[in-house]
Amino acid sequence: MTIMMVLLLAAAGFLSGAVNAIAGGGTFLTFGVMTLAGIPPISANATSSIVQFPGYVTSTIAYRAEILHRWRSIAVLGVVSLVGGLVGALILLSLDNPSFRALVPWLLAAATAIFAAGPLLKPKVSSEEHSANSASSIVGQFFNAIYGGFFGAGMGIMMLAVLGLTTGGTYHHLNAMKNLFAMLIAGVAIVVFISGDVVAWPEALVMIPAGAIGGYSGVWLARRVPQTVLRWCVVAVGTALTIYYFVTA
Repeated sequence: MTIMMVLLLAAAGFLSGAVNAIAGGGTFLTFGVMTLAGIPPISANATSSIVQFPGYVTSTIAYRAEILHRWRSIAVLGVVSLVGGLVGALILLSLDNPSFRALVPWLLAAATAIFAAGPLLKPKVSSEEHSANSASSIVGQFFNAIYGGFFGAGMGIMMLAVLGLTTGGTYHHLNAMKNLFAMLIAGVAIVVFISGDVVAWPEALVMIPAGAIGGYSGVWLARRVPQTVLRWCVVAVGTALTIYYFVTA
C-alpha cells in the first residue's frame, strides 16, 4: 500500500464510524475505498464489517445510559439480531465473487435510495416507549439483521425506521438500540467471515483504529450537528459507487 492509500483508508474508517453512529451509511465509504484498493467485492464487504465493528462498540458505549434504561425490553431483539446476522453472513459466503459482483450495483442502488429517503423514513419519535418484543419488531429486526450480515449499506436507516414504528421512544433511545444491534450483527458476521478466510487484514488494520475513534466522535456529533450535509455526502458516494459498478459490470 502507498502512503496515500493508507491515509485514504484511515480517513474512510474514521468517517464510516462517525456516520454509522449518527444514522448509518459507513459501508459506502469503506466498501468504496477498498474497491479503489483493488480488493475483491466479497472480501471488501467482509472487511467492511470488521472495520466498522469498533465504531459500533464505541458508539454503543457512548449511548450506554440509554441502553441500560431499556435493556430488559431489547434483550430479545439482540438475540434476533445475532441470528439474522449469522444467516446473512452465511448467504454471502455461499456466493462466489462473480455472483456477488453482479449483485453489488443493485444492492448499492437500493441502499443509496433508502439512505436518500432517510427523512421520509424518519423514525416515529415520542416519549412513549413500547415493548421491543412485539411480533412486528421481531420480524422487522430479523430481516434487517439478515441484510446487515449480507451487505449492510443503509441498514442503520432501516433499523431506525422499523424500531421507531414498532417500539417508540426518543431519537437517542432509538439510535442507541440501532448501534447496539448493528454491533451484534457485525460481530456474528465477523466470526463467519474470519472462519471463511475472506478478510483483507492489512487494509482492516489500517482502518479499525480510525473507525473506533470515528464511532465515539459520531455520538458527540449526533447530539450537536445537523445531519443534512453529512447525509447527502454519503448519498453522493453511494451514487458514484453505483454508477461505477454498473459501468464496469
